[in-house]
This record gives sequence, structure tokens and C-alpha cells, in this order.
Amino acid sequence: MEQIITITDAAALQIKDMMKSNDEEGSLLRVAVHGGGCSGLSYGMGFAKEVNQDDVKLNMHGIDIVIDQESIGIIKGTVIDYKQSLMGGGFTIDNPNAIASCGCGSSFRTATNTGKPEEC
Repeated sequence: MEQIITITDAAALQIKDMMKSNDEEGSLLRVAVHGGGCSGLSYGMGFAKEVNQDDVKLNMHGIDIVIDQESIGIIKGTVIDYKQSLMGGGFTIDNPNAIASCGCGSSFRTATNTGKPEEC
């Protein structure tokens, strides 16, 4: 069975640090896709306290992760990483299903889901 998402060691360390510094230890990491952005779809990551009825729950690196059923088909095979550079750091999302993204890189679309594009 293909893994839904992969979280790298670097991303897991950053997520755990964020949980600790925001008093979110014990929370779930919610990964989702929302309609919006100039290409139609945008990623979302945040902390949650509850598992919804349509969620799939995973555990990687000791982090409980929830993903709603609708997002799974869009992000299946995605790798979430964290990159640090002299200019700062940030999460990167490598989604093999994305066929186009906007110029600023904050939204995307897939071959089967164009989402709800908005003006930039």
C-alpha cells in the first residue's frame, strides 16, 4: 500500500519544536488541501485537538497526523520536508500529483482537481 504522506526527519523535528513552543504537545497535526489560491488548491497544516469522522489517522516520528478523506487523493505520495538556509527556514511540500502551480508557489492544481482558483 502506498503511503499517503511522508514527513522527513527535519520536518518532524520542526513540527515537534513548534508543538512545544506553542503549548500544543499532545495535539494532532492536521494536513489538508483547501480550495483557493490562483491555481485552485492550497495546502494547510495546523494543530487540532480532535479526529473528525472522515479523517484518517497516521503516526510518523511520534507525531499523530490526521488527513480528511477528500484531501487524501490529492496529496497521496506527498513528501513534507523542512529546509533551513541563511535566509531562514520553511516547510516544503513535494506533491507528485501537482501538475501546475502559481508563480508565487502557494497554490497548485492536479490533473483531476482544479480546485477553486482565485485572483492573485
